[in-house]
Parts: sequence; structure tokens; C-alpha cells
Amino acid sequence: MADSFARPPIPSMTFSTPTSYTLSKLRSLVQSYISMHQYSSAMYWADKLVTLSLSNPSDMHMLAHCLLLTKQYHRASHLVVSAKLHTTHMGCCYVAAKALHMAGEQEEALVVLEEGEEMTKEEELKEKDVQNIVSSIYLLKGYILESLDNRPMAAEAFQSALRADVFCQEAFEALVGHQMLTAEEERELLHSLPFQEQEDPELASFLYSSSLKKYSCPEDLDIPVQLEQLKDNPDLQVCLVERMFYNCDYHSAYRLSSAVIKADPYHARCLPIHVALLVELKKSNCLFQLAHSLVDLYPEWATAWFAVGCYYYLTGRQDPARRFLSKATQLDRLFGPAWLAYGHSFAVENEHDQAMAAYFKACQLMRGCHLPLLYIGLEYSLTNNQNLAERFFSQALEIAPKDPFVLHELGVTAFNNQNYERAEKYLSDALLRVESVSRAGVSSGLAEKWESLLNNLGHTYRKLGKYSEALSFHQQALVLSPLNPSTYSALGYVQTLTNDLTAAVESFHKALGIRREDTFSTNMLNYVIEQLMSEVAPFPGYPEETPRFPPLKSPSGCINLDTTAGNLSPSATPPLATDSQHTLADTSNLSIDCEMEDTGDTSREQEGLDMDQTL
Repeated sequence: MADSFARPPIPSMTFSTPTSYTLSKLRSLVQSYISMHQYSSAMYWADKLVTLSLSNPSDMHMLAHCLLLTKQYHRASHLVVSAKLHTTHMGCCYVAAKALHMAGEQEEALVVLEEGEEMTKEEELKEKDVQNIVSSIYLLKGYILESLDNRPMAAEAFQSALRADVFCQEAFEALVGHQMLTAEEERELLHSLPFQEQEDPELASFLYSSSLKKYSCPEDLDIPVQLEQLKDNPDLQVCLVERMFYNCDYHSAYRLSSAVIKADPYHARCLPIHVALLVELKKSNCLFQLAHSLVDLYPEWATAWFAVGCYYYLTGRQDPARRFLSKATQLDRLFGPAWLAYGHSFAVENEHDQAMAAYFKACQLMRGCHLPLLYIGLEYSLTNNQNLAERFFSQALEIAPKDPFVLHELGVTAFNNQNYERAEKYLSDALLRVESVSRAGVSSGLAEKWESLLNNLGHTYRKLGKYSEALSFHQQALVLSPLNPSTYSALGYVQTLTNDLTAAVESFHKALGIRREDTFSTNMLNYVIEQLMSEVAPFPGYPEETPRFPPLKSPSGCINLDTTAGNLSPSATPPLATDSQHTLADTSNLSIDCEMEDTGDTSREQEGLDMDQTL
């Protein structure tokens, strides 16, 4: 029994060089624990590996990687920088800079990358095997520069990362998602990428092209035949949702986004546009449920607090909306939709200065997006500063030359400046653009949002004296929004100018039936009715003189009503009446009594009443 508990023999204290099998075993063990997310175990054995391999650079890189995974950022950076490996080993350079970036020390991280820049350029000229690490270094440099608010240099770094590795989707998403490039610059970048050299099976090129800016040219998405199975992929469906959203086909976009959210409730790309659709369709209950679940599960997401802010914005409580939208921008200060919604919360309360401050901040962060410029122009237009408004609208038009919203606002500005020919050009171009998208099948006809465009075209043609065209556009606007009192008022005004007074009265009556306090419609209705009274006979075809009728005689011959004499003369005793006749007689007597009432008695009674009051 004692032998079974005997101690194992003490190993010899003599050390020998570890075999290659031991080092290989430790390396595979570290990689295995990393793949199973047991980072502490991986770090423990990596530390032993570094000691046994006499600080081999590859093993040092593995240990620094484990330290990075365990969030020991400064320790990982010190391990690499103290051994000067960031200037000789690409992986160590990346890990050291990444650790400093994660620790929030952006300038120190940039210094590490700059010290290893010469090595990076040399490795970039080598074979394809090192392209991934080169692309990763450029990607990290882009993030660091973006954190330092050097967005032009960050955009160049992201483009370099994408050229080094066309499959680096993170670099492409940083360029497109953060709105660093204009629509034209995005297309030029896509054409310059070496897809064929890096053996892309037309997959990356198609996916990237489908993710380009949709508001500039929101056309249908054509999926290649060999990639037909991707049509149900959530990312491609989100691209379709964005196209429908920019075409104002909100109901179709909501149905598709709801299907994506149902299959993947927390799809990061779909959530912001799904929230925007809920706001547009005024589905406050659904938005409340979504925001509540997001805050519970992902309080670190900016999208979660963006949804909460949008809910309060939709329900008209702007102060809490601004508070939660501000929190979203603090979590991700590059989150453009939160900045725009933050500006909207001020604009809806006519706080133009604060709204423009938020839009200007969004404009700095979203250089390739025209929406901040468009909203800034709107605020200047509302403050009656048409020159500055036109300047910002023109800048927005340079970024998105085919966007109908920008063309529409330029037309409104030209109308306010009394340049009606130019207003007609802009508004007609906007309508042609909207109709071309509808004919292409991207959206199902004109959306209700374009009712203002049709009405503004009607106003412009009225100013130009083209009343038939003005009537046509106002009637088309009624089809899109049948209960808009302003449209009925505009329609009645044009009908008044064409001397169709009867139709104008009907239009103004409809406008007042929807909005009773419409001052313009009330004044115009009174004017038109006066015109009708002076121009139209009340009973056409009948003589204007009052007809003279002969005296009426009672069938019984009892009472003779002489209208000419003006007196009432009884001629005989009336016979007994039936019940129905008695009722009529009582009514007649009552009326006669009222007419024949003595005013003198009434005055005396009034004097008595006054006396009683004085007493």
C-alpha cells in the first residue's frame, strides 16, 4: 500500500536546450487556447515559450498578442517597444500600435507606426503573403488618424489598406460608413482597386458597388447570375432597404427591414435605417420596444441610445431626445445619424442657431454626405437668408447632383427670389428625377412626400401665368395628399384667377372644412362670393321684379285675407273644426296675437319691472 503512494522520482536539475518538438508543442498549445478564447492560459504558455525560445521575435509577437487579448495594453506595448521589435517585425509593430490605440494613447501609437514605416514600405513591395499585415497596419493608421481628427490623411490610409488587400472590408466600411468620400470619389476608388490581380471572383467588386452611396443615384440592384444565391443575404437586403428609403418608398422599405430584423434582431447595419423608417412612419410603439431591448442588451452601442433619442423626438419631447442623442454621439462621435437627429430636435422648435451648430458638426464628420449641407441651407432659408441658403444648396448639389431633394430646395430658393424661370427649371428637373426612378421600378409610384414638389410647381406656373399647368399640378398633389387644406386653397386661388368662381368657392369651402382657421381661404371665399353676387344673377332666367300675387280667399269663405288692404276682416262665423283644423287654427291665432300685440302694454309692464328692480 505504501508503494502505491510513493513519490515520483525527482528530475535531474541539469538543463538542456529545449527541443524543437517542445517549442512546436507550446506554439500549437498557445494557438489552441486562443481559438478557444482561453486567453489567460494562452498568455501563460506564451510567456514560457518566449523564455524557452530565447525571445524569438515570432514568439514575442505571440505573447504580445495574448497580452492584447487580455486587455493588458501598456504591458504589450512595452514588451515590443523595449526590444525594438516594432522596427524589425511587422506583427510586433502592429500589436504595439494597436495596444496603444486601444489604451487611448493615439499620438504614441502613431509614433510607433511612423518608426516602423520604412519597414512597412519594404514589405509592401514583397510577395502577396505579407499583404494582409500591410493592409492591417494601414487600417490601424487610418483609425488612429481619424481619432486625431485628421480625416483626409485617415481616408488616404484606408484607401492604401484597401489597395493592399481588396478583401479588407473593414477599410471599405470605414470609408463608406463614415462618409469620407463623395459619390464620385467612391466610384473612382472602386475602379482603381486591383480585383483581378488579387483573384477576386467578382464577389468583392459586386458587394462593394452595392454599398456605394444610394441617395445620389438610387437605382435597382442587379445581382449577377453566379451570385444569385446572395439575394437573400441580410447585407444585400439592407442595401435594397436603403435604396427604397432614399426613394421615399417607406412602406416597402419597412416591410423588408422588418424581415431582416425578424431573422437577425440585432443586425448592426440594418438597425439605424430601421429606426429611421419607424420615425418616418410614426410607429412610436414599435420604436419604444426596439429601443428598450437595445438599451438592455447593448448599452455600449451608440445605435441603442440613438433609437431612444428618436423615440422621444417622435413623441415631441425634445429635451430628453437631445439628452439621449448626445449620449449616442459621445459613445461614437462619428455616428452621423445621431448628429443629424440632434440638429432636427432643435429645428423642430425653431432653434435655428443650435440646429445649425449640430449640422455644421455633422458636416465636418460627414464630408462625403450632402445631407448636413442641405439642412444648413434649410435653416438659412427659414431665417429668410436666401443667399446663404442657395450657397449651401449649391454645395450639396455638387456632392449629389441627381438628388431631387436638393433640386427642390434650390427651386424654392429661386421662387423666393422671384426668379420663376429658374425655379421652374429646378423643380421640373427634380420631378423628372423622381419620375425616372419610379419608372425604373425602384419605387411604386410617387410617394406622399413629393406632394410639396407638385404644389410648388403649381405655384411657379401660376406666377408664370400658365394657369392650366398650375391646376394640373395642384390636382396631382391632391391625389398624393387628399386632405391638405393648402392644396385646396392654392387650387381655389388659381380657379379665381381663371374666373371659375363657382369651382373656386367649392375649393375654398373644402379648405375651410379641413382647417377652419385658414385666414387666406376665408378672405378669398368672401371675395369670390362678392364677385358672384355682383356678376351672377341669383335666379337665372327669372325676372328681377318681385311678382305681385292676387288676394288669397279661404275655401270656406270665412276669412278674407287681403294683402293689398293690409287689414283682417271677419265675414262669417267659422264652423266647428276637427282636431287637425283646430291645431292649425291655434297656430294661426297665436301668430295673429303676436302680430297684433299691444306695444303700449308691454312698455307699461317693462316700467313696472324696472320699478320692481329699483325697489
